[in-house]
Amino acid sequence: MNAVSMTPFERLQDYERRSLTHVAGNPLQAGEGAQWRGLAYRIGQRRLVSDHTHVVEILGVPSVTPVPGAQPWLLGLANVRGNLLPVVDLRQFLEGQRSVQHERQRMLVIRQPGGDVGVLVDELYGQRGFDADQQIQADELAEGRYATLVEQVYCQQDERWAVFNLERLARIPEFRQAAA
Repeated sequence: MNAVSMTPFERLQDYERRSLTHVAGNPLQAGEGAQWRGLAYRIGQRRLVSDHTHVVEILGVPSVTPVPGAQPWLLGLANVRGNLLPVVDLRQFLEGQRSVQHERQRMLVIRQPGGDVGVLVDELYGQRGFDADQQIQADELAEGRYATLVEQVYCQQDERWAVFNLERLARIPEFRQAAA
Protein backbone atom coordinates (compact mmCIF):
# COMPACT_ATOMS: atom_id res chain seq x y z
CA MET A 1 0.00 0.00 0.00
CA ASN A 2 1.48 3.37 -0.93
CA ALA A 3 1.30 6.46 1.27
CA VAL A 4 -1.14 8.24 -1.08
CA SER A 5 -3.84 5.55 -0.77
CA MET A 6 -3.54 5.27 3.03
CA THR A 7 -6.01 6.82 5.42
CA PRO A 8 -4.50 9.20 7.96
CA PHE A 9 -4.85 6.52 10.66
CA GLU A 10 -3.12 3.91 8.49
CA ARG A 11 -0.34 6.39 7.77
CA LEU A 12 0.18 6.91 11.52
CA GLN A 13 0.24 3.14 12.07
CA ASP A 14 2.85 2.84 9.31
CA TYR A 15 5.00 5.58 10.90
CA GLU A 16 4.75 3.83 14.25
CA ARG A 17 5.67 0.44 12.78
CA ARG A 18 8.69 1.87 10.97
CA SER A 19 9.88 3.87 13.96
CA LEU A 20 9.70 0.85 16.25
CA THR A 21 11.76 -1.26 13.85
CA HIS A 22 14.33 1.46 13.17
CA VAL A 23 17.59 1.14 15.11
CA ALA A 24 19.17 4.54 15.36
CA GLY A 25 22.91 4.93 15.42
CA ASN A 26 24.59 7.64 17.40
CA PRO A 27 25.34 10.39 14.88
CA LEU A 28 27.49 12.10 17.50
CA GLN A 29 30.03 9.30 17.71
CA ALA A 30 33.10 9.86 15.62
CA GLY A 31 35.36 6.86 15.39
CA GLU A 32 35.84 4.93 18.60
CA GLY A 33 35.66 7.77 21.13
CA ALA A 34 32.33 8.10 22.87
CA GLN A 35 31.07 11.65 22.89
CA TRP A 36 29.36 13.40 25.78
CA ARG A 37 26.93 16.22 25.00
CA GLY A 38 25.50 18.86 27.25
CA LEU A 39 24.05 22.33 27.49
CA ALA A 40 26.84 24.95 27.56
CA TYR A 41 26.66 28.26 29.39
CA ARG A 42 28.78 30.78 31.27
CA ILE A 43 28.76 31.92 34.88
CA GLY A 44 31.19 34.76 35.47
CA GLN A 45 34.40 33.71 33.71
CA ARG A 46 33.68 29.97 33.93
CA ARG A 47 32.45 28.03 30.92
CA LEU A 48 30.20 25.25 32.16
CA VAL A 49 28.27 22.44 30.56
CA SER A 50 25.50 20.39 32.16
CA ASP A 51 23.52 17.33 31.27
CA HIS A 52 20.53 18.60 29.30
CA THR A 53 18.24 16.09 31.05
CA HIS A 54 18.60 18.15 34.25
CA VAL A 55 17.21 21.25 32.53
CA VAL A 56 13.43 21.39 32.29
CA GLU A 57 13.22 24.62 30.31
CA ILE A 58 15.27 27.60 29.14
CA LEU A 59 13.70 31.04 29.48
CA GLY A 60 14.61 34.67 29.24
CA VAL A 61 14.94 36.44 32.57
CA PRO A 62 11.40 36.99 33.89
CA SER A 63 10.14 39.75 36.16
CA VAL A 64 10.95 38.80 39.73
CA THR A 65 9.20 39.80 42.95
CA PRO A 66 11.67 39.98 45.87
CA VAL A 67 11.07 37.79 48.92
CA PRO A 68 11.68 39.58 52.26
CA GLY A 69 14.08 37.76 54.57
CA ALA A 70 15.61 35.60 51.85
CA GLN A 71 19.27 34.99 51.11
CA PRO A 72 20.74 37.64 48.78
CA TRP A 73 21.27 35.04 46.03
CA LEU A 74 17.53 34.30 45.94
CA LEU A 75 16.34 37.06 43.67
CA GLY A 76 12.69 36.32 44.37
CA LEU A 77 9.71 34.64 42.76
CA ALA A 78 8.68 34.72 39.12
CA ASN A 79 5.26 33.92 37.72
CA VAL A 80 5.91 31.47 34.88
CA ARG A 81 2.66 30.52 33.17
CA GLY A 82 0.74 30.79 36.44
CA ASN A 83 3.31 28.90 38.55
CA LEU A 84 5.49 30.64 41.12
CA LEU A 85 9.12 29.79 40.57
CA PRO A 86 12.00 30.76 42.87
CA VAL A 87 14.79 32.47 40.90
CA VAL A 88 18.41 32.12 42.03
CA ASP A 89 21.39 34.20 40.91
CA LEU A 90 23.70 31.23 40.42
CA ARG A 91 26.82 33.36 40.24
CA GLN A 92 26.03 35.00 43.55
CA PHE A 93 25.30 31.62 45.15
CA LEU A 94 28.55 30.07 43.89
CA GLU A 95 30.97 33.01 43.80
CA GLY A 96 29.44 35.63 46.08
CA GLN A 97 29.22 38.17 43.24
CA ARG A 98 25.96 39.42 41.81
CA SER A 99 25.38 38.80 38.09
CA VAL A 100 25.11 41.84 35.89
CA GLN A 101 21.85 41.79 33.97
CA HIS A 102 22.17 41.95 30.18
CA GLU A 103 20.34 40.71 27.10
CA ARG A 104 22.27 37.40 26.82
CA GLN A 105 21.40 36.32 30.34
CA ARG A 106 19.06 33.31 30.56
CA MET A 107 17.24 31.32 33.19
CA LEU A 108 17.56 27.54 33.30
CA VAL A 109 14.63 25.84 35.02
CA ILE A 110 15.87 22.79 36.91
CA ARG A 111 14.07 20.15 38.94
CA GLN A 112 14.63 19.92 42.63
CA PRO A 113 12.76 17.94 45.26
CA GLY A 114 9.66 19.94 46.12
CA GLY A 115 9.43 21.86 42.84
CA ASP A 116 11.30 23.50 40.02
CA VAL A 117 13.70 26.42 40.49
CA GLY A 118 15.09 28.94 38.03
CA VAL A 119 18.83 29.62 38.01
CA LEU A 120 20.28 32.59 36.14
CA VAL A 121 23.29 32.04 33.91
CA ASP A 122 25.29 34.87 32.36
CA GLU A 123 25.22 33.51 28.82
CA LEU A 124 23.85 30.45 27.05
CA TYR A 125 25.92 28.86 24.27
CA GLY A 126 23.69 25.92 23.31
CA GLN A 127 24.82 22.32 23.06
CA ARG A 128 28.45 21.22 23.05
CA GLY A 129 29.90 17.79 22.46
CA PHE A 130 33.15 16.45 23.90
CA ASP A 131 35.20 13.37 23.07
CA ALA A 132 36.75 11.28 25.82
CA ASP A 133 40.25 12.26 24.66
CA GLN A 134 39.45 15.94 25.35
CA GLN A 135 39.05 15.30 29.08
CA ILE A 136 41.73 17.00 31.20
CA GLN A 137 42.65 17.21 34.85
CA ALA A 138 40.30 19.40 36.89
CA ASP A 139 41.86 22.80 37.59
CA GLU A 140 40.68 26.13 39.00
CA LEU A 141 37.31 25.52 37.33
CA ALA A 142 36.68 23.01 40.14
CA GLU A 143 37.74 25.17 43.09
CA GLY A 144 35.72 26.69 45.91
CA ARG A 145 32.01 26.01 45.81
CA TYR A 146 32.43 24.45 42.38
CA ALA A 147 34.57 21.62 43.83
CA THR A 148 31.69 19.27 44.65
CA LEU A 149 29.62 20.29 41.61
CA VAL A 150 32.19 19.91 38.81
CA GLU A 151 32.44 16.30 37.68
CA GLN A 152 35.10 16.63 34.97
CA VAL A 153 36.74 19.17 32.70
CA TYR A 154 37.16 19.09 28.93
CA CYS A 155 39.44 21.16 26.73
CA GLN A 156 38.17 21.97 23.26
CA GLN A 157 39.87 24.46 20.92
CA ASP A 158 41.87 25.93 23.83
CA GLU A 159 38.70 26.55 25.87
CA ARG A 160 38.13 24.66 29.11
CA TRP A 161 34.62 23.47 29.92
CA ALA A 162 33.64 22.15 33.36
CA VAL A 163 30.83 19.58 33.58
CA PHE A 164 28.58 21.12 36.23
CA ASN A 165 26.06 18.85 37.98
CA LEU A 166 22.76 20.77 38.29
CA GLU A 167 21.07 17.80 39.94
CA ARG A 168 23.67 17.79 42.73
CA LEU A 169 23.29 21.58 43.08
CA ALA A 170 19.55 21.15 43.73
CA ARG A 171 20.33 18.73 46.59
CA ILE A 172 22.72 21.03 48.49
CA PRO A 173 20.98 21.88 51.80
CA GLU A 174 22.07 25.54 51.66
CA PHE A 175 20.66 25.89 48.14
CA ARG A 176 17.34 24.42 49.28
CA GLN A 177 17.17 26.67 52.36
CA ALA A 178 16.93 30.21 51.04
CA ALA A 179 15.72 31.86 54.25
CA ALA A 180 18.25 34.33 55.66
